[in-house]
Amino acid sequence: MLPSLPDARPRTPFAASLARSADHTACRAAIRTGSRSFYAASWLLPAPVRRDAYGLYAFCRLSDDAVDGAGARADAVPALRARLAAAYAGRPADAPADRALAEIVARHAIPEALPAALLEGLAWDAAGRRYPDLPALTAYATRVAGSVGAMMTLLMGVRSPEALARACDLGIAMQFTNIARDVGEDARAGRLYLPEAWLREAGIDPEAFLARPEASPALARVVARLLAAADGLYARAESGIAQLPAGCRPAVRAAGLIYAEIGRDLTRSGLDPVGRRARVPGSRKLQLLARALATPAIRRAGRPALPEAAFLLEAVAAMPVPAIAPRPAWWNLGGRVVRVLDLIEILRERDRLGGAAPS
Repeated sequence: MLPSLPDARPRTPFAASLARSADHTACRAAIRTGSRSFYAASWLLPAPVRRDAYGLYAFCRLSDDAVDGAGARADAVPALRARLAAAYAGRPADAPADRALAEIVARHAIPEALPAALLEGLAWDAAGRRYPDLPALTAYATRVAGSVGAMMTLLMGVRSPEALARACDLGIAMQFTNIARDVGEDARAGRLYLPEAWLREAGIDPEAFLARPEASPALARVVARLLAAADGLYARAESGIAQLPAGCRPAVRAAGLIYAEIGRDLTRSGLDPVGRRARVPGSRKLQLLARALATPAIRRAGRPALPEAAFLLEAVAAMPVPAIAPRPAWWNLGGRVVRVLDLIEILRERDRLGGAAPS
């Protein structure tokens, strides 16, 4: 069942300044540690968008860690929902990510239904929910990833239904890729995200697989099927990138290319997500970043949003827009490209040294 939409009226003044400089610095540090690929790609964003993206992702990251991290608690989701409500009421919890989120959602008129959808998806994780078919899995991916894509689009100052629909496509595609890559890791933790109908059609009993996860030709066929669904969504998402501000397109395109490459690495290694975790080496990320910078925007005929994501677009359409909407500033493309390349080299060196980042 799709969630009911919270009150669409903004509850915090647009000009509110709830976050301090130190809060944004803390959010940036959290993303640099917890989401290195996103951190690298984010340097292709204009500075104002990048700062707000760090704040948004910091709240998403702490929410995910609270539900699925080492210190996860059974009451994590209700506590997160209370923190979200407080942020929307203009009284955020005393934490950098909460103060940043409260400021961001007010400035960009982000309806509460979008981060609430993310928390609903995390609640499904906490409950160990399984997914009988692809539409059910798409509903999950919409919540945990499509919602984030829609929020990022609003940060970039774009609210058109077509752009939001394509942002949801991209987020869902990325989540499908994550699921394909993490089949073994999830199974060893007692979790199963692959559509159960697909497993049974391939001759795999879900319970037996969870009890003893093993690679097999049958599993490879199921994983390939999910990656094919992701590839279709990556292709759909491309036309939405053309609707973003020119300064934002390379970062979004780079993120999609890097995630899609995870699926290609998995395919090249024989579609075995149990014995090996697919990855994209730093040298390949460099190539994909260069491709993202060189690829022209592509416009195609508009397609409707996936049915599972329609409620997110409806929430945005119902949200009053601030009288003065922020616009991403123009920026020095050449300087940002150099910074991104330097950053990726630093991350590669940290990986080589086993996690110790050079200063």
